[in-house]
Amino acid sequence: MGAMPATPIMTADEFLALPDAPELRFAELVAGELVVDPPRARHQLIAGELMYRVMSWVQAGDGRGSVWFDLGLRMDEHNVFQPDLLWYPAGMRLDLDATVHPLPAIAAEVRSPSTWCYDIGAKKAAYEREGLRELWLVDSAADELLIFCRSRPYRPAFDMAVELERADVLTSSLLEGFELPLDELFKLAR
Repeated sequence: MGAMPATPIMTADEFLALPDAPELRFAELVAGELVVDPPRARHQLIAGELMYRVMSWVQAGDGRGSVWFDLGLRMDEHNVFQPDLLWYPAGMRLDLDATVHPLPAIAAEVRSPSTWCYDIGAKKAAYEREGLRELWLVDSAADELLIFCRSRPYRPAFDMAVELERADVLTSSLLEGFELPLDELFKLAR
């Protein structure tokens, strides 16, 4: 058998130059690979509730920053992500017309069956390498939430990891006073 051609690795520039087409609405570039995965209903229920809860916290007080969903993040030469939730601290302004945005302080990824391996692998590694303060990985299949964070803002890597189960409450040192009982998050998708 002869040599098999290698799959070409796409660059972030090539990815960002793709046409604005409906079939690419849910596309990301992960380690140079084009990944297209339209979300399923369970994913949308959980991502929507998480967004609602963080948005409610943001709107309940002054100086709580802003929360977004599905914004593009150019991580590096071969990674462009669209996290399910992005939280930016107060004072960080986004260009509302931009295609890609700066790294948030918190990013959340909700499990999709075909992309979870990227979330816990290549995407987590890129978030960590690029300096994300806190990553929430919501495992909707196991009713768990994994938190990876830095104990101090400029630590070179995630140095804390927490696994929360359905009976636990999600909090964050970055979101003072925010609490979300995970049972309330996961009960929607059962």
